[in-house]
Amino acid sequence: MAIATFPGVIVHEAAHMLFCRLRGVAVFEVCFFRVGNPVGYVLHEDPKDFNTSFLITIGPFIVNTSLCLLICLPAFGPIYLYEVSDPLSYVMIWLGVSIGAHAFPSTGDANILWAQARAAAKTLHPLAIASFPLVVLMYVAHVLSFFWFDVIYGVGVGVGLPMWIIKNFF
Repeated sequence: MAIATFPGVIVHEAAHMLFCRLRGVAVFEVCFFRVGNPVGYVLHEDPKDFNTSFLITIGPFIVNTSLCLLICLPAFGPIYLYEVSDPLSYVMIWLGVSIGAHAFPSTGDANILWAQARAAAKTLHPLAIASFPLVVLMYVAHVLSFFWFDVIYGVGVGVGLPMWIIKNFF
């Protein structure tokens, strides 16, 4: 599965690295894609605060979801509106869906965020308290990935959402 959707893995890891750089967190090593477990990773220093940890963890969800929609929407328009079967549109839809399928943080990311949220919640940090349900959703998404939930999410954002937008606004 990771080989068929490798662009999503690359964007996922690039998003982690981007948020590390934006928040001034040193990055020690990056593997954008490999055949193995994990398929990609970013090793970085420990973030200095919970907000930074949260952004580094959630960054791929924001970036991958946004890119999935931004790539698929213009590709889906000619197919849906004009019934033009351009191979480039299908390649763009595959690219967008593969990026969207890797939007969810890994269980490793969820474990780190859970531990840091527990520590920050002791000081009543509002984002830490609000992140508990998000971490639970990360674990649920991981369990549901056995049933291809991640791919269903990518198709929903990359095909379903553009179809809805085009149908309701064009």
